Amino acid sequence: MYIIVATAHSDAEEGIRLRRPQKKFLLHDIALTLVIAGMATGIGWLFRLLSFPEVNVVVLYILSVILTARFTSGYTFGVAAAVFATLSFNYFFTAPFFTLSVYDLSYLITFAVMTLTSLITSALTTKVKQAALEAQRREFDTAVLYRLTSNLTDAEDVGAIAQIAVAAVSEAMGCRAGCLCCGEDGRPEASFLQQRAPGDTVRRGTDAQALLERLATTSGPCEGEEFFDWPIRARETLLGVIRIPRETAEHITGEQERLLRSMIESISLAMDRLRIARERIRSREEMAQERYRGNLLRAISHDLRTPLSGIMGTSEMLMHMTDRDDPRYDMAQGIYREVEWLHALVENILNLTRLQDGRLVLNKQPEAVEEVIGAALSTIGKRAPDREITAEIPSDVLYVPMDIHLISQVLVNLLDNALKHTPQGEIKITVREDCVNHLAVFTVADRGSGISAADLPHIFQMFYTSKSRGPDAQRGVGLGLAICESIVTAHGGTITAGNRTDGSGAEFTFTLPLEDKDNAKQ
Repeated sequence: MYIIVATAHSDAEEGIRLRRPQKKFLLHDIALTLVIAGMATGIGWLFRLLSFPEVNVVVLYILSVILTARFTSGYTFGVAAAVFATLSFNYFFTAPFFTLSVYDLSYLITFAVMTLTSLITSALTTKVKQAALEAQRREFDTAVLYRLTSNLTDAEDVGAIAQIAVAAVSEAMGCRAGCLCCGEDGRPEASFLQQRAPGDTVRRGTDAQALLERLATTSGPCEGEEFFDWPIRARETLLGVIRIPRETAEHITGEQERLLRSMIESISLAMDRLRIARERIRSREEMAQERYRGNLLRAISHDLRTPLSGIMGTSEMLMHMTDRDDPRYDMAQGIYREVEWLHALVENILNLTRLQDGRLVLNKQPEAVEEVIGAALSTIGKRAPDREITAEIPSDVLYVPMDIHLISQVLVNLLDNALKHTPQGEIKITVREDCVNHLAVFTVADRGSGISAADLPHIFQMFYTSKSRGPDAQRGVGLGLAICESIVTAHGGTITAGNRTDGSGAEFTFTLPLEDKDNAKQ
């Protein structure tokens, strides 16, 4: 049984051919040429016995040349048939018979016309046949691509895409092709799908790491012991690999390679479409979870804020009504501090949900740096009246466009964070003007244990708390720094965290533009 495939032959002939051994194919064409020429000679001899004119024999030989060009592999055998027909006509049908000698010079004109006519008809026949084969090949390629694209449209997962790809490539290349899929990280799976027969596939194991290393060295197909591997890529991401058996890949033609590349492109689009759809679904799920979490936090915070305010007021009244030497004063003071911490946490949660929802409107006004630092120190002084915090500000009055309440909260959160991680030691606020970039630079530095390398990349994430907290560090839920980043970003600034270079401790730096770009545009 032969398989119809697109291939190329000598004498510039390309088309749909039966895949046969080349030697047998050549012998078949030679035998067919001799048989057709022999039949033409035999029929011509019969015409001579029946006393038919010689012109009939000439036409018969021209017909044999046309038939040879039609049923053999190309122009070469047509030329050979034309020369053989002229020589046979001279040998069998012109005097002296059974020799190649010519007594009548007029026969030379007959031979020349006969040869030229045979060559022209052979060339025309070959070109028509070649055009038909080319059209047949293009029709085959188009049908394969159409079926592949149609089937890929209905594929619902990567496994279905692999099945469709294996079947289509095997049909187009006339081989037992395989398809290896990759995970979301771009690493090949440990097994791949290969077709054993039409409709019958098998899963085989492979060395994924070695394959990945080979593919990393080239952007095109890479050669292996059993397969030539053609990568399926999208945006420089490896989605899979089409595997063509070595015996087929070594003899692949230019037309076959172009067809294969078109098929790989269609497979790549299908895999990429499926990957994007999965990412879109995941994003929608994450957005829904974020929305539910925000709504839950907002509802809980609203319900807690009112009773906490009442408890704070009551405990503060008890403190004023009780002497400091009375044990009940310490109990009321403890209640006040705990409730104050909870109240600050609730306010942080509410502000964070407003920032995330875009419902917190910035009331930007040019504010003096002294005022915002004074407001922050006043707030933090109530929480830690026994701690000393120093501030270093420019001698000239520095006005910065800001929402003073929100920036005060940023400073309060940073100072509160410094107090938690610095039981004893210096805490310092520094403000300077960056005239080159037109920024006001705020820095809050402490003398605590600093930030570990493992915590530094995640320090501004919501609900992230240090995994290397010291024994003296106080509790936290990981919202303060996330709120700071949201507020500073909303002001058009940046915030960074790091360790001090002049000793132990951490420092947080945030910047605010000295010009209100939104008002400047207006």
